[in-house]
Amino acid sequence: MRALVLGAGGQLGTELVAEMRRRGHSVVGLGRQELDITSQDAVEQALAKHSPGWVINSAAYNQVDLAEKEPLFALKINGLAVRTIAVACQAAGATLMHFSTDHVFDGEKGTPYSEEDLPNPPSAYGISKRAGELYALAYIKELFLVRVAGVFGPAGRHTNRGNFPELVLKKAAEKSPLNVVDDFFASPTYAPALAARCIDLLEKAPFGLYHIGGGMTISWYDYALKILEVAGLDAPISPTNHREFRTPARRPRRSPLSNAKMESLGLAPMPPLEDALREYMELRKHVRPHGMK
Repeated sequence: MRALVLGAGGQLGTELVAEMRRRGHSVVGLGRQELDITSQDAVEQALAKHSPGWVINSAAYNQVDLAEKEPLFALKINGLAVRTIAVACQAAGATLMHFSTDHVFDGEKGTPYSEEDLPNPPSAYGISKRAGELYALAYIKELFLVRVAGVFGPAGRHTNRGNFPELVLKKAAEKSPLNVVDDFFASPTYAPALAARCIDLLEKAPFGLYHIGGGMTISWYDYALKILEVAGLDAPISPTNHREFRTPARRPRRSPLSNAKMESLGLAPMPPLEDALREYMELRKHVRPHGMK
C-alpha cells in the first residue's frame, strides 16, 4: 500500500515513515516545508501526484500556551486544515489516519480515558484539536482517529519544540535549575512504538476511534527523575505544583488514555517507560534532522 505521511519532519511523522519502509510499504513523507496543509489546492495536488491509499496526518500546531494568544491560528492548523485533508481524501478514495490528543479531556475523571468518554477540552489548543476530530468524522468515512498523549521520540532532538526528555537533558548538561510540577500527571508515549501500533491499526483494524497512550501514569516531576536516572545524569531539579507554576493554558491534570480497545484487537501493549527511555537515549545519538541525508 502506498502511504503519504504529512508532518513527516516531526517526532511521530519521522517514525511513521521509517516503520512504513521497514514493513515494505511505499511511502512519501512531506514536512511543513514541502506541503502547506492549510492550502486546499496544495493538498489536492499532493494526493493527485502521489496517489496514496493511506494518508497519515501527523502535522499539528502543538504550542499549548501560545494557542491562548493565537487561537485562530491553532484552529486553522488543527481544525480547518483537517477538514481540507479529509475532503481531499474522501474525493480521492484514500483512507485517512489523523492524530488527536488527551487535551480534548479536562483531566477530572481520575481514571484512564476510554474512547467512550465525552471530550471537554479545557484550552484553546484542546478545542482546536477537538475541532479537527469533528471535521474528520464529518467529512470522511474511511477514518482512523487516534488520540495520543505526551509523545517523545528521537527526532525531538532536532525539532523546533523538542520534547520533555530533551529539555531535562539540556538542563542537566547546563547544570541549570529546573522546577517541575508533581501534581500533574502524564502518560509519556514513545514515538517508535506508537508508530508501529498505528501501522498495525491500518493493516489489521476496522475504522474508528482509538486511544494509544504510554500505558503508565506518572507525575511530570517523577518523569524528569526517571529521565535522569536512565541517562545516568544528575541535575538540580525540584518539585513544584500548578499553583506555583502557572501557565497561560489550562491543562488536564490527569489524562491517561486507556489502551484497552487497541489491545483487545491483539496489538502489543506499549513498552514500559523505562525500556522506552533506554532505547530513546541510544537512538537520539544517531537521528538526523528531517531532510538531511
